[in-house]
Amino acid sequence: ASRPGPGDAPALGCFKGKVAALFATSPGGLGGIRGLVHVRAILEGIGVLVITEQKAIPGAYQAFDEQGNLKDEKQLQAVQAIATKLAGVTAKLSQ
Repeated sequence: ASRPGPGDAPALGCFKGKVAALFATSPGGLGGIRGLVHVRAILEGIGVLVITEQKAIPGAYQAFDEQGNLKDEKQLQAVQAIATKLAGVTAKLSQ
């Protein structure tokens, strides 16, 4: 049941050609950065274009306010810059 039948779309075909950016956060000092390499490899392996910029935010318990917003302006600007790049790449590929 987990394999496509003859004439069906290939497994994971819905991911092919999508564009992604990688973000991570964790309570530790590295912010989840070690896991991003593996996530990138998995996504690229199923046909997702992952932009080169990525962001890991350490100290997750203190990094966000009660509404879930980043407290540190520099971190926020970095996240926004990556999101802008992602939107730009996606728009160019959609033309």
